[in-house]
Amino acid sequence: MGAFIAAYGTLGYVECADGSFEPGFEKVALYARNVPGIGWEPTHAARQLSDGCWTSKLGEFEDIEHFGVDAIADGSYGTVVCYLRRAV
Repeated sequence: MGAFIAAYGTLGYVECADGSFEPGFEKVALYARNVPGIGWEPTHAARQLSDGCWTSKLGEFEDIEHFGVDAIADGSYGTVVCYLRRAV
């Protein structure tokens, strides 16, 4: 997870407390699965849109919009383990 957070940091993102909508900021939710013996393995990222909804790219399929980060949590994406934000 540290490498993913650092990579987003090169784009101006910093960690934040949650995914609540904040005008003037773009947020990213990082998903991961807890793999026994390894720890948190990154699986997915969702980006918050200017209206507060979230968007995700689901593999080879089209981008989707969803109202909250929990809409795609669990299953193959795991859970949100970190939120990042940057000023827009």
